[in-house]
Amino acid sequence: MPGPVIDDARVAPGHDGEAVLVVQVRHENGGVDSVTLDADCARRLLENCDAQVASDLRGKPWQHLLDVLPR
Repeated sequence: MPGPVIDDARVAPGHDGEAVLVVQVRHENGGVDSVTLDADCARRLLENCDAQVASDLRGKPWQHLLDVLPR
């Protein structure tokens, strides 16, 4: 594996009633972290990765998350 990658992504209910995208990142050592994206960030991530659905994100480099997270 060349570095951390998006291992999975799924739509889930957010605490405010809006849908969120929960993205799992798998590290080279096997560790897994999760990042929760609001709808706007999720939309940008899908566009940046040329993904039509959340499952299309699997295997994409985790750095794509850096481009959509608020700074």
